[in-house]
Parts: sequence; C-alpha cells; structure tokens
Amino acid sequence: MTGEHIDYCGYAVLPMAIEQDILAAVQPVDSRILHLSNTNPTYLDFSLDLNDVQINKTKPLWHSYFLCGLKGIQEHFSLDGPKGMNCMVDGSIPPSSGLSSSSALVCCAGLATLKANGKSLSKVELAETCAKCEHYIGTEGGGMDQSISFLAEEGTAKLIEFGPLRATDVKLPQGAVFVIANSCVEMNKAATAHFNIRVVECRLATKILAKFKGLDWKNLMKLGDLQCSLGVPVEEMFAIVEEVLHPEPYTREEICDTLGISLNNLCATILSQNTQDVSTFRLFQRAKHVYSEAARVLAFKKVCDEAPANAVQLLGDLMNQSHVSCRDMYECSCSELDQLVDICLKSGAIGSRLTGAGWGGCTVSMVPADKLNVFLTNVQDMYYKTDGRRSAMLKQSLFATKPGSGAVVIVETL
Repeated sequence: MTGEHIDYCGYAVLPMAIEQDILAAVQPVDSRILHLSNTNPTYLDFSLDLNDVQINKTKPLWHSYFLCGLKGIQEHFSLDGPKGMNCMVDGSIPPSSGLSSSSALVCCAGLATLKANGKSLSKVELAETCAKCEHYIGTEGGGMDQSISFLAEEGTAKLIEFGPLRATDVKLPQGAVFVIANSCVEMNKAATAHFNIRVVECRLATKILAKFKGLDWKNLMKLGDLQCSLGVPVEEMFAIVEEVLHPEPYTREEICDTLGISLNNLCATILSQNTQDVSTFRLFQRAKHVYSEAARVLAFKKVCDEAPANAVQLLGDLMNQSHVSCRDMYECSCSELDQLVDICLKSGAIGSRLTGAGWGGCTVSMVPADKLNVFLTNVQDMYYKTDGRRSAMLKQSLFATKPGSGAVVIVETL
C-alpha cells in the first residue's frame, strides 16, 4: 500500500500480503545433501552438499534465494550436521515483478530448514532472521517483505515497525479493492546495482546531515535513526534536507571532502560491493523521498483508523503522491510503469502506484468495488492487448486481491 524504499532506512511500512504464494514440498533425509527441483522447467534442478553452502552474488539464480534462507537458519542455530532435504518448489507469484517472489522463496526456505532440523522460532524471530538472509545475495534491503510474509493475517493490512520488529493490524476501508497489474518489465534487484545505489545514497545523506548537525555521523547509517537522534517530527526533516543538501549530484570527491575521509575509506566502510564504481550520488532527492514516504505511511494509517467518509479518496491521493515521489525523487520507476499507472487512473482507479523495488514489476491500484469489472476491461484493452507479449501474460498479470495470510507449515505423516 505505502512505504516504498524506507524499511532499510529504519521507517515503518504498511504492506499487505497478496493471495499468490510460493510452495515447497519438503522431505527431510539422513544425508547432508540438498536436492532442489521446480515445477517450472525453466528453473533447473540443483543439488548441494550442505557442509559447503556457497551463494554466487554475481549471478543470482533461482536456487540462490533458497540457499539464502537455508544458510540463515544454519548460521542462526550453528548447525554442525544440517539435515538434507528433497524439495519441490512451486509458486503463483510472477517472478521479478516487484511482488517479493525472491523474498517469499527465502522465507519458504528458512521455514523449511527450520522444520527439517527440528528447530523453532517465533514468527517475529523468523522474520528478522530471514530479513538478514537476503543480504547473502548482495541485496541490502530492509525487512518489509520478510516480515509481511510471516506476520500477515487474512483480511487486514499491517503497520510494520522495526527496532524492535512489531506489527499492528490496519483495517482497510470498505468499498474498494486492490488490483495488481504487472508492467511485464522484469527486474531482478539482486542482478543490478540500482537497489543498492539507493541504499548507499540514503546512507550517505544520513552521514552528511548528521555531520552538519554535530552528531556522531560515523555511527549513524539510517535516515530514520538520524531523525530519532535529532528528536524532531519527520515533517521537520524536510527543512533540514533543504538546508543542508543540494539538488545537484554529489561526486565521490565532494562526499569525501564533506565527511573528511579518504576515497579508500568511503569504498571500504560506506559503499556496498556493487556500488564501488558509482561516480555520482543524488542525496537530496533520495532523502526527500524517504522522509515524505515515511510521513505518508503515518497518514495512511491515520485515515484507516479514523475512517472518514472520504477515506478511499484520501488513501488514493496518498498512493498517487507515493508514485510521483518514487518516479521523480527516488527515480525507481520506468516508462512502462508510468504508462500503466496513468492507464489505471484513467480506467477508474482512485490511486495507483508502483509496488516493490521498481524499475519494472507491478503497480497496485485502489479501485471502487462497483467499478472493478470496467476497470479490468479498460486496463486490458489499453495496456495488455496493445502488445503481443503482454497479451500472452495477461492471465497472471492483472488481478484483484485482498489481504492474505502469512506462511504456514502443513505436516503430513506417512
């Protein structure tokens, strides 16, 4: 719903789980061998000795995400003799679509490994562990996707807060449904530097703002932690950003001069592995997006809690503002997503925005329930049926959804 690209900045987010899912049939075995198969033949079988789990960050394949969840549980419990598993994976989440298919697979693997080895964790502990797991593949994300995967409950959205992790039910207004529309532009966030560049830009903005304010900038990594250290409302951060940061891109040299550090220090302690060669950073824009999006999350929850007569319109406005900020300030949209958002609004949506990391993937739209069928028909005609490839993907690309439940384990004894 709202809260894009701010979980890794320490801010609360407001997602819901969709009804699509990732499934794994798992058979624990006495060997220490993992055998992975997928019902989709494009995803090749994979086997691995669990005494030597290696994850290739440079070329993330489907099984790499399973290994992330598995490795996280192994390390959490310091498993010396992990159980082998025969696993068959299936799923109805479109891949690389911004609907967290990779995070769902990480969580699925973590839960399967937990159960196969006879261990237990609370849902919160499991969500926190799996959030760290995805870092194995090089994506320096937050914990939104993993948290909603475990903490979601059918029929309600969740306000998810971090440090410590906690989730609060958020009742969505009556009279509107949420519709997912896939732009059919695939984006694997671990396969490019786009995502981690944004993480690093937010980290750099935090440090420069903190140094200007006389804080311990070396130990501040997140824009949310900076706000807490200053002890001001999130709205006051807008003026601080405009006072300190300039809209023009920052060069590596300017950042080093501002912070009083060497280029080697910048690369070693602040930049990520796949952002070492990035030459310029847009700090003003990224910080503006994060603080405005954090404020929108709180505004979205307030509208849901108070349920005024015009709640649907107010929430739609917040969704539209979120997309504009993602497009213009965070620059994580693409022309197809912008086109699809425009078509969704013209087709009757009250609000529409990209969802997920961006640069492709899906939009989510809030549509009056009594206009759903007309909306779906219009979007089909205006976006999908104008392109052969999109038309072929239509069945799994455009669907209404309601808040679904989180991960479950079904045990069958023979």
